[in-house]
Amino acid sequence: MQIVPRHPWLIVCLAFLWHPVGVVAEEPQKSEMAGYLLVPHSRVPEKYNAGFSMYVAAWPLLKNYPGQQFQSGLFGTWMFAQHDGKKPKDQYSDIEGGLGWWRDTRFATETPKFIMGGVALNFSEWANGPGAGKGRDWKKPAGHYGIAQLSPWVLWPPDGLNLKQGTSGELVGYGYLPLPLTSPKKTTAGKDVPTGDQSWTLFLNTGNFKGPVAFFTPYFWSRPTVEKPELSGQFLDTKPSDPNKALQMETQHIPAYISKDAKGDTYARVAPVLFPRKPDGDSVLVHRITAYNKAALWDGVQAWFDGGSAVTGTIDPKAATVHTFDGKGGATWQIYPPNTAREKKVPVAWNSFATPVALDDTTYGYRWDKDSVTKADSKDGALVTLPEYYRLEKDKKDKERWVVVNAKDVPADTGLAKAEFPRSRKVSEAYVTPDGGDSSWKKPGPAAGPFQAKLGDGSVATYYWYRFADQPALLNADMTDAEREGVQKRVELLHRQWTKEREYLPPPTVGKLADLDPAVLVTPPKGLEVGYVPIVTRQAAKE
Repeated sequence: MQIVPRHPWLIVCLAFLWHPVGVVAEEPQKSEMAGYLLVPHSRVPEKYNAGFSMYVAAWPLLKNYPGQQFQSGLFGTWMFAQHDGKKPKDQYSDIEGGLGWWRDTRFATETPKFIMGGVALNFSEWANGPGAGKGRDWKKPAGHYGIAQLSPWVLWPPDGLNLKQGTSGELVGYGYLPLPLTSPKKTTAGKDVPTGDQSWTLFLNTGNFKGPVAFFTPYFWSRPTVEKPELSGQFLDTKPSDPNKALQMETQHIPAYISKDAKGDTYARVAPVLFPRKPDGDSVLVHRITAYNKAALWDGVQAWFDGGSAVTGTIDPKAATVHTFDGKGGATWQIYPPNTAREKKVPVAWNSFATPVALDDTTYGYRWDKDSVTKADSKDGALVTLPEYYRLEKDKKDKERWVVVNAKDVPADTGLAKAEFPRSRKVSEAYVTPDGGDSSWKKPGPAAGPFQAKLGDGSVATYYWYRFADQPALLNADMTDAEREGVQKRVELLHRQWTKEREYLPPPTVGKLADLDPAVLVTPPKGLEVGYVPIVTRQAAKE
């Protein structure tokens, strides 16, 4: 039986007692935080146009890896070709990889991975590492064959090069310098367009590996000019590098929630964001950005390949210049719901808790407001957690900003205190290379294998040893058999002389070097120590 109240007005009065006059609190709305952290640095003379190196901190940006919507790099750069005068329009092409997490990362953990990130003309293709490119459709490879394996000691999984799990602020040294591994060509893919002789090579300096790892084949850059011959000679196979590069941290998605309380005030909460810290509280993030000219490495290697004396591979610091920092910096991080128009995205008051600093002339970092950040729950205390809660306010110029608020000052009726940012444990699809008997993976095929490496990210990499010139990337690099054999002879010289215990990049003067995942460090089988390289053919979750 339904009971009808004798005094309906009483219900109205009670409603006002239970809910203050104003807006009823809403359920938290899934949102995101994204933007750039900008690192100004000095310009250097244009003559230092043969590559670069630098040291960047590697750390877990989020306390819990949230899933594949999360995408963020750590600090990195964009290396473009150098042009005389005004840069051409509609010719985007560069090397822009580095440390981070991407939406197509399949075996992600809180620890970042490294990709090479070469971009062919206007993103028509991109190459992230040996056997890794734009998408995974091997019937239409788009950069999958753009990078050749060079090192016989480092295994490159297609999901990205793994660091040791638990890396928390140590430095990864890396850079790209051109090597004269190939000869220039007057024709490309049968057309009268040239391909240059610059093989841009990734050099690493880590705690457990030093030296060259892999390189972009010149054909990766020149291939688009087969259909657009008017652009020939405009890309990194031929052009030097622009030494004055942007240095930023690009973040595309960090999970967040936005909610209003019953009074109509708007609050936000972001997933716990971590940054490294030294014992004194400062963060070392970027160190020794160095630009080189061809005397640093190219000239000596070219003379060696032409019959001269062997060179050690140590990059000459006398043929280099180091960018400096003045302690300035900027941030464009914003918090907003999905599908928000650019002009309506509201910035975070970043400078209220983070101050950019030049820790010395060649080292950049942040100094944190001790009342805003907290020590993260890490075994060595090497991380801090940035503010999680924010309130939407207007500044003196009547512009909206997200300002930091303490958790205890966020009204309970926003529901933000109960919002969760759980760790994702999704089992991902395997990477599998072509298995057909007529593919470049099978003809002429590997010399030894299969072997397996159990990686720290929870995946297993299956790999084979290929003769260097017979690896799939070289078979798809628009090279004749004679041209590939010429490169084979040069690489054998490198394998004999450029051993993994040598120093290559100028060493850091601050911090500690990060380690690669020990599982990616391999030893060639007996008899295959020189002229052979490991190539991953499959990467899948552990069964």
